[in-house]
Amino acid sequence: MLTPELGMSNDFKVEVATTQNRGFTPEEIAHRCADRIIAISDRADPVLQQQAYAFKNEMERVIADYMRQAISSDRTTVYNALLEAGNPELAELIRRL
Repeated sequence: MLTPELGMSNDFKVEVATTQNRGFTPEEIAHRCADRIIAISDRADPVLQQQAYAFKNEMERVIADYMRQAISSDRTTVYNALLEAGNPELAELIRRL
């Protein structure tokens, strides 16, 4: 519901996700992202639900693929910065991640 005086929603939802001794995988983040972007009503026609879930699953795959590309690109940037700073051993450690 929008409050006219503030123009903001009063419907707030907070979710917390954690991992232990690691960060999130691209697949885990892609799943959370797709959940945030794509909502599927439990009252929708079953055929439409099936199509929506198929679309959502494909979006998760696409998001995860692009996240892996972004991670790889960022590691390349960090690798090159470490090489330029004279830390080839550390740069190789980053490359192996």
